[in-house]
Amino acid sequence: MSQLSTLASQASGLCDSHLAPFAGYAVHGAIHRDLSALSEAAERAGFSFSIASAHRDFHRQCLIWNNKFQGVRPVLNAQNEAVDLSVLTPEACVHAIMLYSALPGASRHHFGTDLDVYARNCLPDGQGLQLEPWEYEQNGPFAEFNAWLSEHLGEFGFFRPYQRYQGGVAAEPWHISHRLSATKMMEAVCVETLAAVIRSHDVAAKHTILQMLPTLYSQYIDNICE
Repeated sequence: MSQLSTLASQASGLCDSHLAPFAGYAVHGAIHRDLSALSEAAERAGFSFSIASAHRDFHRQCLIWNNKFQGVRPVLNAQNEAVDLSVLTPEACVHAIMLYSALPGASRHHFGTDLDVYARNCLPDGQGLQLEPWEYEQNGPFAEFNAWLSEHLGEFGFFRPYQRYQGGVAAEPWHISHRLSATKMMEAVCVETLAAVIRSHDVAAKHTILQMLPTLYSQYIDNICE
């Protein structure tokens, strides 16, 4: 693999020099102040602002991807039903996985600008966090928190890139992104860079992915809710 720039290495999850600690997680240093302000505002509104996932490096994302492709971890469809990858073509397997899991090197969680969030105090006793859309919908435990996020995220520089399904990644109302910082990171994620990263690592279905990459980039990586 040709030498990546520092920004490209960070955006691909191969370098952590851009990260800083926040509430036990690693986030992009540039979002720390806005994230603190968002968290404090949520607390004042009565929500225990909590992080379920923040930065995830390339190797962690690659393990998730490989385990799903190899059947070690379940792959779910839009109805939350397990998909039998053994009856699908390699191309269909890639699409099935990418509904919920990003390609290694292309996850917005590499950026450190994107987080999965919930309100800990709204989770009923004895109920584990699922990070499924029903939890954020009407009558779900995080319905009020979801409404608050919709009204106030923009005030702190955040938005939801997967607020609704647009033919690529499934809706993820829990996934928030710092718009300015994520946009800068995204500038380093192009088809050519992503191909070089995948080509140089042990990614399941590598050859299939590389053949499909321009389409996958358009459908899943560049296709976000603005």
